[in-house]
Amino acid sequence: MKSFRKELWFDIPGRRAFVNITPQVESCLRDSGVREGLLLCNAMHITASVFINDDESGLHEDYERWLERLAPHEPVSQYLHNRTGEDNGDAHLKRQVMGREVVVAVTGGKLDFGPWEKIFYGEFDGGRRKRVLVKVIGE
Repeated sequence: MKSFRKELWFDIPGRRAFVNITPQVESCLRDSGVREGLLLCNAMHITASVFINDDESGLHEDYERWLERLAPHEPVSQYLHNRTGEDNGDAHLKRQVMGREVVVAVTGGKLDFGPWEKIFYGEFDGGRRKRVLVKVIGE
């Protein structure tokens, strides 16, 4: 069995963003040489997410609005977490909703996606470098 690991780095200047990282993940898969197996992709920061969905701008705006209604950034005083001196209590909750990782089957050396599926990095507390782990195992 082969095993491959790579870290992808992101530095989102704004507070929040959704970035299609499918091309970078596909590059990792090619570099791994795995033809049949599994690919794990996970955010390595507790205020960021990795998820699968459609790359459609209206959907991304819907996510933004929905998440802000669920866990509004302001007032920052509403979150007990922010008593530590941070202002990202909302980002932790948004990450919890959107998820930490995805696992995708690898078939014939390609991500075994359904129609329209893409992998996204979700940033909820940007302004610094953060990592995403890609781990591929298989034959």
